[in-house]
Amino acid sequence: MGMHGRANRRRGEVEAEMDGERRILCLTLGALAELETAFAASDLTELAGRFSSGRMKAADMIRIIGAGLRGGGNLITDDEAAAMSVDGGILSCARIVGELLSAAFGTDEGTSPANP
Repeated sequence: MGMHGRANRRRGEVEAEMDGERRILCLTLGALAELETAFAASDLTELAGRFSSGRMKAADMIRIIGAGLRGGGNLITDDEAAAMSVDGGILSCARIVGELLSAAFGTDEGTSPANP
């Protein structure tokens, strides 16, 4: 769709196909602040600790994907994000969430997600 390969991983961007359209997702500082509020986390370390626990509800995934979509410049609510279709279903959604968290907290560079 012309957008393939446009995500800049150094800026924390992830690219995913949702509803048949290539989209950029990014957990910007604003998106992370949104998630801190949504998860009642006192700071980024607490937020990262919650995500590194290995346990996640579908509602958590919706919030993370929604925040990532908005951080990537998509004007989408969490309800709209929840209704989007993703090839590969829940496993692909989990991959998107994992890539977003890895990009935001630097886990693909060898740092601990509990120490952003």
